[in-house]
Amino acid sequence: MNEGSQPSRPAWRDALEGLGLALQFLTRLPVPMQCDWNLATRRWATTAYPLVGLIIGLLLWGASVLLSALPEPLLALVLVSLWVAISGGLHLDGLMDLADALGSNTSLDRRWQIMKDPQVGSFAILALVFHLVWKLALVWTLLVWTFQAGASPIWLLAIPALARFMAVVLLVRVPAARSGGLAYGWQQGLGWNDLVRAAILPLVLCLGGGGVGVLMVVAGLVFVVGFAYGARRLFNGINGDMLGAAIEGGELWLMVCVSSWWWFAMA
Repeated sequence: MNEGSQPSRPAWRDALEGLGLALQFLTRLPVPMQCDWNLATRRWATTAYPLVGLIIGLLLWGASVLLSALPEPLLALVLVSLWVAISGGLHLDGLMDLADALGSNTSLDRRWQIMKDPQVGSFAILALVFHLVWKLALVWTLLVWTFQAGASPIWLLAIPALARFMAVVLLVRVPAARSGGLAYGWQQGLGWNDLVRAAILPLVLCLGGGGVGVLMVVAGLVFVVGFAYGARRLFNGINGDMLGAAIEGGELWLMVCVSSWWWFAMA
């Protein structure tokens, strides 16, 4: 991938390669093409974050349909396993690094050192275990309620898309804590236009879901505001690990909100 602008390239090629970059960064799905790294493709890639989330959601939804005969606990385990496999555990790695840094309860410089340390600490293990257990329990719960209502688990489409849009909001609105890092590289050239373009798909998916969709939008806004405040206060900005943690935490938070909505609706 080459840095640099190529003004003679058609816009559709920048958009296509931008999608390829987003897939390479956010998933382990094979991308059968060489994708240039330049201002145009980078901006298109950021805009495509929610689309990548939708692709992940479509794969999960397709698996839930094909394997719907399985008992809900086993189906939930298959879906969570597939969820992790598609992303290659990249976002979980960020969650673990952030957990170790926060759990150290030490100075800012030391937190940064811990976050960059390849060794895994006890707080990282605890965060990983509890995160996956909660995700499994929530997917199981949502599957049971979905099938009881005779519906299809369409929430599998909206949650990954909205969570990745939340990462776009953080990229656009929260400065990178340090120059030269992954988040800093993605932020270059981003602006409000990119944020608006990225918002179209998740908003359509969520608002098409009625009241629960509106709840997801509001919940996503609350999560982003809280995460941005914490990143600024504790780290003076964001980095790549925090973006991964925000995606994982955002998905879990959205599932908590959706399951709470259905619980009150069914009570």
